[in-house]
Amino acid sequence: MVDLSVKIGDFEMANPVMPASGTFSPEMAQVIDINRLGATMTKTVSRELRDGNPPPRVAEVECGMINCIGLPGKGIDYFLTELMPEYLQFSPPLIVSVTSTTEADFAAMARDVTVPGVKALEINISCPTRDPNGGNFALHAEHTAETVRGVRAATDLPIFVKLSPNAGDVVGIARAAEEAGADALTVANTILSMRIDTHSFKPSLGFKTGGMSGPAVKPIIMRMVYQISKAVSIPIIGCGGIVKAEDVVEYMLAGASAVQIGYASFRNPTAMISIIGDLEEWCDRRGIARVSDLTGAVQDDMETDTYIAAAAGI
Repeated sequence: MVDLSVKIGDFEMANPVMPASGTFSPEMAQVIDINRLGATMTKTVSRELRDGNPPPRVAEVECGMINCIGLPGKGIDYFLTELMPEYLQFSPPLIVSVTSTTEADFAAMARDVTVPGVKALEINISCPTRDPNGGNFALHAEHTAETVRGVRAATDLPIFVKLSPNAGDVVGIARAAEEAGADALTVANTILSMRIDTHSFKPSLGFKTGGMSGPAVKPIIMRMVYQISKAVSIPIIGCGGIVKAEDVVEYMLAGASAVQIGYASFRNPTAMISIIGDLEEWCDRRGIARVSDLTGAVQDDMETDTYIAAAAGI
């Protein structure tokens, strides 16, 4: 019997699979057994009502999709009174994703959603279609540190900080988040991208640019997970392009303790459940008793030998 349970600090999950924010809702109970997930994740919550970005909001590309949804929602009061009870009817621990446009309100949002039933917070400081002064604080270490520091002072819940793959020095920003009090890092949000319609000559998205997800981004995010895992001591949640159990294994080998799945659920709403089952079978075939043993188990010693050999010359 394979033990699929994992821990992200003090946050315990029955298995390492959870949805990415914005790709899951309780309505999915119509097609999957939500209680089989390792955790549930809310859509990102903001303080006020947000209409989101103008349509079109999604464009398909080879090996993925670009979205510019723009974090629409009805605000924190509606979330707490109307939506959260729907999430709490399921047994997996609930993570609430929050965002804001100011560092002070990030802290206030964290305090306001620290209520019974919420087991952890994901701080979405990395929406790719917002600038550093409007919510994408993860592009700079100082913005990241100040935001996380304020959130840490406002709540005693575990804090997962969602990083941006669009940052120039994602490792430095990961360190800044850890030093400011993050309990874990979600690596990463979507990659800023664009598509142009060759019939109309216009951008395919109403916001012109958006965030790319899907299998094409997996090697890029994988590299970030690997590099960050070597630089921080807190757990990492891998997010980007997972469509099968072997993708989960690969992220865990690179250093992730758990994963988030989004794109695959758009293609197949039952994907997360299938991946959990396939992951258990994969571990069983390989004689791996605990999936958590995969975290950071990449055999990368040969890299040093390769560099030494190359430097030696002929």
